Amino acid sequence: MGIGSKARRLALLAGMAVCAFGMSEAEAAGKHKIFLSMSFIGNDWQAEAANMVKAMASHKSMADKVDLQVQVAGPNAQRQIQQINAMVQAGAEAIVIFPISPTALNQVVKNACDKGVKVFAYDAEITEPCAYNVHIDQEEAGRVTAEWLVKKLNGKGNIIAVTGVPGTSVDDLRTKAAKEVFAKHPDIKIVGEAVGMWSQAVARTELSKILATRSWDDINGLWMQVGCFTANSMQLEAGKKSSELLPCAGEGSNGGRIQMLPEGTEVEGAASPYAPLGAPRISYASPPYSGALALKLAVEALDGKEVAKKTILPLPVVTNDTIKLCDEGTWAEMKAGCNAFKPSLVSNPGWFASIFSDQTPEIGLAAALVGQPEE
Repeated sequence: MGIGSKARRLALLAGMAVCAFGMSEAEAAGKHKIFLSMSFIGNDWQAEAANMVKAMASHKSMADKVDLQVQVAGPNAQRQIQQINAMVQAGAEAIVIFPISPTALNQVVKNACDKGVKVFAYDAEITEPCAYNVHIDQEEAGRVTAEWLVKKLNGKGNIIAVTGVPGTSVDDLRTKAAKEVFAKHPDIKIVGEAVGMWSQAVARTELSKILATRSWDDINGLWMQVGCFTANSMQLEAGKKSSELLPCAGEGSNGGRIQMLPEGTEVEGAASPYAPLGAPRISYASPPYSGALALKLAVEALDGKEVAKKTILPLPVVTNDTIKLCDEGTWAEMKAGCNAFKPSLVSNPGWFASIFSDQTPEIGLAAALVGQPEE
């Protein structure tokens, strides 16, 4: 080798070293750089959904493909816009996002798409056409639960309505659909309404305010996006018997589902109010696995597979007739139809129980609780 050719080879090697040094760790490892953009996190659902996204990213089928980074914007669309811009500038290949608004993020999402970034929204919706959306039919959720409550009350009674996080498509669509049902029944009166932020703690605060001017005896039923467990607990605290609990149409918290079991059912770890009460309920949920599924679909899209722009998930609905206790909480048990978990397995009654999907065998109970994937 001549001196000139040797010099050229050294220069080439030096250039390669500079390029490698300039690569991110994810690029050097051949991983997809994916960001999780969360908005409001002050409730059990968001924390659980984040656990499941992280568990999916760390599953053995994903760990060598995904470099996941997490950012939280809070309930502030402008901050989420700024963070998405920063993610794109940092080299994001995909962004999995719980959008605080269905429309406010459209321009920044379009800009991201124009730069080749895949944007997947979970649970709440983004209306920009380039975005992918993974969610239940939120209007169906509002309609089905309101219809159940109207039927339970024989079309007549005073009800309390507790909504979710304002401005999100989830809250807007559910509330709109439910109120359309109630409007068809003039003898159904909404005598108290509050913003619940999908939080058991906020629901308690807001119900306490409403009950400062009326008693439980003035109320016939409740429609609550989150809070049926809390409402039942407050009624017991006020001296009502379990047989006197008001019908409640609402969320799929595990505490609420345990309360739906027939009173006297032996359940390991149960203690009132987190106990079987025979509480009249319909329980539904935006399943918290939606973010993890969005991540899985984002990886498939980045790998060149065809992915639908809209994935509508089945609406998990449980009533007193279909409640079924899980024994150990295994994935196989959930696949067989169990939909509530013993308090000895799930200590937090506000934790959401609708975690099963046959599309996500990578994640189960441990994923939802502590972010640990299935083996």
